[in-house]
Amino acid sequence: MFFAYRAFTRDPDDILREQGYGRAHHRALHFIAAGRARTVTELIDILGVTKQSLNRVLRDLLDNGLVERRVGESDRRQRPLALTEKGAELERSLAEAQRMRVRRAFREAGPDAVAGFRLVLERMLDEDARDQLLKFVARS
Repeated sequence: MFFAYRAFTRDPDDILREQGYGRAHHRALHFIAAGRARTVTELIDILGVTKQSLNRVLRDLLDNGLVERRVGESDRRQRPLALTEKGAELERSLAEAQRMRVRRAFREAGPDAVAGFRLVLERMLDEDARDQLLKFVARS
């Protein structure tokens, strides 16, 4: 698992390092891009981090024009997060690097191995959170 994770994160880490960012920035960009984290509170819940630890990352992303806070559509007091074009471009490059690696691995392993791999990943989740997480993933 460690070596696969290290390989999976190597390409995005290189891209992020060139721009002065790290994995925490990548995670925030990913979930904002996917529409899963519309608010800071949702992003905190998804990432399982404290508000203080997320503040530094969000400040970097906001200050550098990668993320913006918009006025809420149904509640103007809300400030949903959204990627700017610059942020979307960076997120796409990070995601594509990982998609290429996963596609190659899935193609080489075959459909039965992929199904087995998914089952193993599901069984690694904490049982009490598994259903909630699987519903979350199914929405994507």
